[in-house]
Amino acid sequence: MEPTLRQLRYFVALAETQHFGQAALRCHVTQPALSMQIKELETALGASLIERARKGALLTPAGREVARRARAILRSVQDLTDLARQHAKVLSGPLRLGVIPTIGPYVLPGILPRLHATFPTLQLSVRETQTVLLLRELLAGALDLLILALPLEDPEIEELPLFDDVFALALPLDHPLGGRERVAQTDLSGEHLLLLEEGHCLRDQTLALAQAAGASELDDFRASSLATVLQMVASGYGCTILPELAVPVEVGDRQGIHVVPFDRPPPVRTIGLAWRRTSPRRAEFAAFGRVVVESLGKAPIPGSEREHALVGEVL
Repeated sequence: MEPTLRQLRYFVALAETQHFGQAALRCHVTQPALSMQIKELETALGASLIERARKGALLTPAGREVARRARAILRSVQDLTDLARQHAKVLSGPLRLGVIPTIGPYVLPGILPRLHATFPTLQLSVRETQTVLLLRELLAGALDLLILALPLEDPEIEELPLFDDVFALALPLDHPLGGRERVAQTDLSGEHLLLLEEGHCLRDQTLALAQAAGASELDDFRASSLATVLQMVASGYGCTILPELAVPVEVGDRQGIHVVPFDRPPPVRTIGLAWRRTSPRRAEFAAFGRVVVESLGKAPIPGSEREHALVGEVL
């Protein structure tokens, strides 16, 4: 008996969660059904893949190697499916999109209607979580395309920068810097900033910017969303560095916050797309990126073939 793709998918889910119940939820099956498929996989391969412990499932040495190769097989199968679909119609059928929480709420409402209007047969599903989890799921074949902050510098991933998202300083109304038309990065020296919790790439970017300017983070505060950070700013607990994309949603008509731009050239984060380098859908993803740039009214990052891919004919 040969292993099946279903068994490989179930086993990869178990290898990543190390928990039968969580793997079953991810695969949308019952735990007994998943457990049976894993046992059949072990029988087919003639090897023990899982050490069944009280607190979960641990991979045996053979299990670790099988999991690595199973991921590669599933990625190849997904790429084969994508290749066939690409010849049918641009951006049609399923597309599994991943996006980070510091981008999703600010770009999806603008781009989704245009995507559906431009590509009416596209079946889009969206997964929002932190960068490290999105990358793991992309490489495992569970996602097709990501919107996130670049660069990633992973040899297995191809990147397409779309636009620069400018940073600004968000302050309580009574803050001494609130009366400025612009602030220099050096004006942050000595400030204690409100930042997101560990795991958010935006935290890493703003913390690096703050430390370079002589600022630090407020030690006894961690937030899981920019909405919470801005509530604290409005209540007078401190200031934060905010991406321009988030300003209309998180500040808007909110009372108690003053947003001050940085001197030119301002600090920025680069927003772009990422996909598996083996994916045959590069032209489709460039078309997707063009819709993102146009719907948000952004100018593509100038230079090289990447700008050409976004402003020129894709297919």
